[in-house]
Amino acid sequence: MASAARVRYQVDDGVAIVSLNEPAKLNALSAALCAELREAVARAGEDRSVRALLLTGEGKAFCAGADLSAMAGHEPGGKSLGERTADAMRVESNPLILELRALPVPVLSALNGAAVGGGVGLALAADVVIAARSAYFYLPSMPRLGLLPDLGASWFLPAQIGRARYTALTLLGDRLPAEQAAQWGIIWSCVDDSVLREEAMKLARRLAATPSHAAPETRRALDSAGTQDLRGQLAYEAYRQHALIDSATFSEGVSAFMHRRDPVFPSR
Repeated sequence: MASAARVRYQVDDGVAIVSLNEPAKLNALSAALCAELREAVARAGEDRSVRALLLTGEGKAFCAGADLSAMAGHEPGGKSLGERTADAMRVESNPLILELRALPVPVLSALNGAAVGGGVGLALAADVVIAARSAYFYLPSMPRLGLLPDLGASWFLPAQIGRARYTALTLLGDRLPAEQAAQWGIIWSCVDDSVLREEAMKLARRLAATPSHAAPETRRALDSAGTQDLRGQLAYEAYRQHALIDSATFSEGVSAFMHRRDPVFPSR
């Protein structure tokens, strides 16, 4: 993609680096930005040389959520703003989150700055999240606008921090600094701003070296655990191990262990 694009895309040693590139707007999710981001996600999914995706932002913010400046009032004789917004969520932003979760490779979010509103859901759609020390999560939508957190924030956060903390964050609208987010288990780590990109690339390359099915299998196991009891999850584990142990990936892992070398897993 050209440097003037709203979303920058490059591949570095098997890692697709996808950068939100509207810093003047704090990378707010306009329809155009969302469309370009979906294109980048699809591009990474189709490129079989890509083994991990790194999602980050340019400028001071990771993502400021919805682009409120682009939202207008009621159209005479047309749909209300609420109807148009819900339509856009159904056809643009909600599919984006689902497409990130469906990628066949691990996804790492590197928060260079604030994740606000829908930006929280976008960040947490990743499998692993790392943040600069200056970054923070902010859900002002209910106390400031009377709206629910969206783009999956109301699904991801309660599962990670519990109902009490999620409810307080939603109703009070307090900022959650990156260091506290790490303590609460929302993100993997918090690092100094100056080394964020370096540390993110290290993590992305480690993720890229995992088995090609690692991220999808891990996501499905987590989803399964959230919908059934222990007996059901034990049965699910046995079902998946049956298939995974009979794979070339497992054979390579055992061979590498026996020969005291790093495994080289089959490409996807």
